Amino acid sequence: MSTHVTETPAASSDIALRHFQDMLAFETDCWDVHESLKAGKVDFIIVDVRDRNAFAKGYVKGAINIPHREMTAERMSQYPNGKLFVVYCAGPHCNGANKAAVRLARLGLPVKMMIGGVTGWLDEGFTLTTSM
Repeated sequence: MSTHVTETPAASSDIALRHFQDMLAFETDCWDVHESLKAGKVDFIIVDVRDRNAFAKGYVKGAINIPHREMTAERMSQYPNGKLFVVYCAGPHCNGANKAAVRLARLGLPVKMMIGGVTGWLDEGFTLTTSM
């Protein structure tokens, strides 16, 4: 007798491997971003895509604020070519980071989404800053 979990069989190991490896190409998590920032090994640009008011209330230290609607070719051309952008928004209930990732990818820029966003960041016990 199957359960809700097993009524749909798991993918084969080779398909599962490809799927989960691919996910890592699209996403990073709060812990990895935090540890990279803490170590000073920042080979990416972290972008808070929320509006300016939300950003001013607290953001990941080191992040820049570019609301996803403002991600134009002209605006993004001021950043080094080929540099990875890591985007985040409020959290899992927000699709702003997804929209930003689509915009950046359409511009031909490398992008990953920080899963969890601000909610995930706080859930990990990390703090936000308000100092500019």
